[in-house]
Amino acid sequence: MEVGQKIKRLRVKKGLTQEELAERTDLSKGYISQIERDLSSPSLETLFDLLEVLGCSPKEFFDEDVNQKVIYTEDDRTVYVDEERKYRTEWLIPESNEKEMEPILLTFSKQGEFKRYEPSRSETFVYVLSGHIALKLGNHTYFAKTGETLYYVASDSHQLVNDYDGESECLIVATHSYL
Repeated sequence: MEVGQKIKRLRVKKGLTQEELAERTDLSKGYISQIERDLSSPSLETLFDLLEVLGCSPKEFFDEDVNQKVIYTEDDRTVYVDEERKYRTEWLIPESNEKEMEPILLTFSKQGEFKRYEPSRSETFVYVLSGHIALKLGNHTYFAKTGETLYYVASDSHQLVNDYDGESECLIVATHSYL
């Protein structure tokens, strides 16, 4: 087992530099570098300190059988239907609100509208699978039809609505989960 490579992978995944990890663990940047290159082995206490900062339990770290889930099926989805606003939301990944991105499938009935959201730090990608979608973003409205994409930073209040005389469907991927 390459302890150093695992530490580096966790650090990079957490978005930390060696210097930032060193500051948070009261270690030197050089020592972090040596650990990551497997030139030095940390004591158990130091390893546990590193793992705590990196958000990983010792069991997860040492468990060789831990594999990330890659394929999700329809059985994994969570569905919410809002009859009043005429839309259906399917969270495609069950733990997506704990991830960097949150993918959902949004289906509008005729005259459907998604809830209005307040400004956030989220970047939002919307791919229109069928129909027409209107994005109300601040004081502007943008329109996209089948095969087109909307991409925006949600820095103003925003809302997606069906702009089609029938059903519309879109795939949404948002960062900083707010859906």
